[in-house]
Amino acid sequence: MTTKEAMSARHMVRKYTGRKIPRDVEEQLMERIHQNNEKCGLSMRLVTDNADALNMFIKLVLAKGVRNYIVLAGKNFEDVDEKLGYCGADVMLFAQTLGLNSWWVGGTFSRSGVKKNAGVADDERIAGIIAIGYGATQGIPHKSKRPEEISSYAGTAPDWFQEGVGAVLLAPTALNKQAFNIRGEGNKVSMTCDNGIYTGIDLGIGRYHFEAGAGKNHFEWV
Repeated sequence: MTTKEAMSARHMVRKYTGRKIPRDVEEQLMERIHQNNEKCGLSMRLVTDNADALNMFIKLVLAKGVRNYIVLAGKNFEDVDEKLGYCGADVMLFAQTLGLNSWWVGGTFSRSGVKKNAGVADDERIAGIIAIGYGATQGIPHKSKRPEEISSYAGTAPDWFQEGVGAVLLAPTALNKQAFNIRGEGNKVSMTCDNGIYTGIDLGIGRYHFEAGAGKNHFEWV
C-alpha cells in the first residue's frame, strides 16, 4: 500500500480488537517514529499494552480496546505543534500501510495516564496521542468540505494542485473543521489554518497531506 492509498483507506477507528501488534510490525513503527524524531527534534514514542491513555468516560462511551498509542510529544518550542502534526501524520499513514488502524486524539486523552506510562519529561509538551491497533471495523469516511471551500488557484489549477487539495480533505482535523485556506499561483503554494488551539497540529497534518498528494517536486511553500 502506498502513502496515497493509505490516505484513502485510513478512517477514524475508536474500537479495537484484542489482537496484539506483531513484533516485526512494532519494530517498523518504532523505527519510523525514531526517524521523525531525529528529523524534527521531537520525542514521540510508542506505548503498547497499556489502557491508561483515555479517561474512563471516553473508554465507556466512545472507545473500546485502546491499548496501544503513539504519544505526540516534544520540547515546547515555537512550532512544536506544527511539527508534531506533520510527523504524526507521517507515522499514522505509515501505520495504515502496515495494516493498522488509528484514531488521532487531540483533547480527550488522559494527560496524567499518558505521562505516567510514556516517560514524558516535565519540559515536554504532549499535544495528543494516536490510538493504534487492529480495528473492530475499518471506519467510515468523514464528512468533507468541497475543494473550492478551502482552496483557490490563480488561473487553471494543475492536476498536482487539485490532488494536493484532495489529499488535505482526507486528513484528520480537530472537530473535523477542515479550517484550511490553500492558495496557489504557478508553483507557489501557501496554506493557513484557523482552528483555535488546534491550529498548529492541523496545519502540520494538512501540509503533510498536501505534499503527499501533490508531490514535493511540483511546488514550493511560501
